[in-house]
Amino acid sequence: MDRQMILSRSSVMGVRGLQGFVGSTCPHICTVVNFKELAEHHRSKYPGCTPTIVVDAMCCLRYWYTPESWICGGQWREYFSALRDFVKTFTAVGIKLIFFFDGMVEQDKRDEWVKRRLKNNREISRIFHYIKSHKEQPGRNMFFIPSGLAVFTRFALKTLGQETLCSLQEADYEVASYGLQHNCLGILGEDTDYLIYDTCPYFSISELCLESLDTVMLCREKLCESLGLHVADLPLLACLLGNDIIPEGMFESFRYKCLSSYTSVKENFDKKGNIILAVSDHISKVLHLYQGERKLEELLPLGPNKALFYKGMASYLLPGQKSPWFFQKPKGVITLDKQVISMSSDPESREEVPMCSDPESKQEVHMCSDPESRQEVPMCSDPEPRQEVPMCSDPESRQEVPMCTGPESRQEVPMCTGSESRQEVPMCTGPESRQEVPMCTGPEPRQEVPMCTGPESRQEVPMCTGPQSGQEVLIWTDPESRQEILCTGHESKQEVPICTDPISKQEDSMCTHPEINQKLPVATDFEFKLEALMCTNPEIKQEDPTNVGPEIKQQVTMVSDTEILKIARTHHVQAESYLVYNIMSSGEIECSNTLEDELDQALPSQAFIYRPIRQRVYSLLLEDCQDVASTCPAVKEWFVYPGNPLRHPDLVRPLQMSVPGGTPSLKILWLNQEPEMQVRRLDTLLACFNLSSSREELQAVESPFQALCCLLIYLFVQVDTLCLEDLHAFIAQALCLQGKSTSQLVNLQPDYINPRAVQLGSLLVRGLTTLVLVNSACGFPWKMSDFMPWNIFDGKLFHQKYLQSEKGYAVEVLLEQNRSRLTKFHNLKAVVCKACMKENRRITGRAHWGSHHAGRWGRQGSGYHRTGSGYSRSSQGQPWRDQGPGSRQYEHDQWRRY
Repeated sequence: MDRQMILSRSSVMGVRGLQGFVGSTCPHICTVVNFKELAEHHRSKYPGCTPTIVVDAMCCLRYWYTPESWICGGQWREYFSALRDFVKTFTAVGIKLIFFFDGMVEQDKRDEWVKRRLKNNREISRIFHYIKSHKEQPGRNMFFIPSGLAVFTRFALKTLGQETLCSLQEADYEVASYGLQHNCLGILGEDTDYLIYDTCPYFSISELCLESLDTVMLCREKLCESLGLHVADLPLLACLLGNDIIPEGMFESFRYKCLSSYTSVKENFDKKGNIILAVSDHISKVLHLYQGERKLEELLPLGPNKALFYKGMASYLLPGQKSPWFFQKPKGVITLDKQVISMSSDPESREEVPMCSDPESKQEVHMCSDPESRQEVPMCSDPEPRQEVPMCSDPESRQEVPMCTGPESRQEVPMCTGSESRQEVPMCTGPESRQEVPMCTGPEPRQEVPMCTGPESRQEVPMCTGPQSGQEVLIWTDPESRQEILCTGHESKQEVPICTDPISKQEDSMCTHPEINQKLPVATDFEFKLEALMCTNPEIKQEDPTNVGPEIKQQVTMVSDTEILKIARTHHVQAESYLVYNIMSSGEIECSNTLEDELDQALPSQAFIYRPIRQRVYSLLLEDCQDVASTCPAVKEWFVYPGNPLRHPDLVRPLQMSVPGGTPSLKILWLNQEPEMQVRRLDTLLACFNLSSSREELQAVESPFQALCCLLIYLFVQVDTLCLEDLHAFIAQALCLQGKSTSQLVNLQPDYINPRAVQLGSLLVRGLTTLVLVNSACGFPWKMSDFMPWNIFDGKLFHQKYLQSEKGYAVEVLLEQNRSRLTKFHNLKAVVCKACMKENRRITGRAHWGSHHAGRWGRQGSGYHRTGSGYSRSSQGQPWRDQGPGSRQYEHDQWRRY
């Protein structure tokens, strides 16, 4: 692959302008190293420790995809072979690889995600324009990774026996954290953020020569030496330059002011290079003078973006790390204008909590190990009682919660911050129940109010003890209902509300310890994902547009059953499922660009074709509301399709499905190991495709064609414009693929490139990713290998069969004169055609098409669609490409053909 092209692609990731600066202005930062030699040195330095490299897989996809053809839907056998060679090369020299994949898009980075997707749309438009003009694949400078590459790479690596993990946030933080905590040899990727993190060495995937295992190491210490900075200054530099959280334009005027006053402008450097030098010079010569004495907002033009700026700064702090740029007050509580600033960040939730010692007492920050998470947990010391304050990590939310010990009770007391009032919320432990109960400051000054907050429901239940006289005390006013909630003192023996932590299944009883009355240090609320690292006072909260809206904060998970949620989380982290945990936890999913021609009105977007399947999966996974679909919360879909500006997600509601014998619960599907349950799982999977009536026909199909036939039936029922020639091409390529070697596929060359065949290839691959979702949700009734593309699909082979079928070649020619394939071909074709006929869909050849197929052929343009009073045939429906993007709510299976 052209390395210059890779570098240009990767330059948009991480810190703006830093990639080019390192390559042109400071080349001495880059040092050629050899992984084999590094591994030997690591073994000698750490005997018994296997040299391990953490791989940011998302950065490596372009490097790994070495097949020449990429336009036809993917050369999956070739790609799998390339991955196998990559793994074997490192294994041969005793290096262990740990692969991390992005498991979600963080809200702070959604704008950047959208920006890149819209840019990709423009690139795809140019690709199709080129194909129509030249009837060939564009050059490598227009390379676009095949659809589903990230999803199927996870399963390919697991098939190759590699440890593969899916992040609970964007992967770069977890990669950097893992590399630091496990003393790894280094990080392999292509993201300048790894120069900013204070972690293990960073190696470039784009410069890797697999034969020799030589690559380039980018040294952050040398970068600091060139810029006159400390490593702890790099997060500040990154935010001032712009990154995936801080928009590049936020500090544009500030950067130019630095440049205008910079006296050492290098004439031979480009403009961006001089700007980086100028900003660094300002940090080292101006800001350093006031470090620790003045707040950053007094030194920088933060304005209303203060909260976002600190988010960006703290996003680089790994567990146990702190920033000298966070203003420290003398009593060990780190604040900024009454805002609590975290000194650490949890590697999964990235929720921050204060964890520092008194800067004057010079007490060390101790680290303890959580036996479950196996992560080091920082400890802080309360400067007043001189007691060690451990930081405990919630194993489910992955949030660190400081534990403070009462001076008399000697009980560990976690601290949290109330979500609504933004008041400081100490947590105390009852003398008998020994259960932790959060406490908050009520509306009146200095009125401490214990609160119990359910991590799943995010509903605050006030729980307090009033004065010892037992009088009722106003403790909290609901900001929405405006209802005043009262509770009585602990001596009145009146019942008070309790709440059950759905993770631990323990009841949090009221706090009745009268001796714990000192004001304890404050940490961030362990319930809400407050990535702002601060609990603002009401004035700042109202004025700060960067704060997360309350409607988002109130949502914890879409599912209340924590046992099921734990299973989904485990499958997600172990990269064994796809989108299931995202749906159940946040109710928000995304799908990147697909090679779709926005000018082709005949073929609908894959986002719409497979949406009814996803809607039924939502109904299955969000089982709390299966009985009343109208009350189910909508799932937010960030799906890229032509005409969608991605300003807002599509709000898609679950769609009820009919499973023979009734829809089984997730506990039955996921936990019941009885042999007969496999039948229920398959019934549920087919119901998601609305193909329960074709169960017997599909069961008669042998592996791996069962899943393919299921997908083809669904496609041909949904899309009127698919014809018999398309079906022949799909089936013929799957059968012929079974007898071909990787080298045969490499040498295969289609006569020319057809834009419709390009889109059909991508459409099928997106269907395979949908199968992964459905199979995961239903408890894995089918083996995942049955619909891995290297087993049933090859882009060039499909393109060849499509061109032959379009020209009217006989089936025997499509099957390469192989008689054994001919019988299988007719069997598979019969299964698909029979199932489609049950849905009143007759598959015909192009020769039989009339004027009905001459215009816009989408499901709504020419077929049947739902209306308010039932089902009716219409030729007046809205075309596929005119589907409304944004926040439109989709409740019905309105694209289904009947």
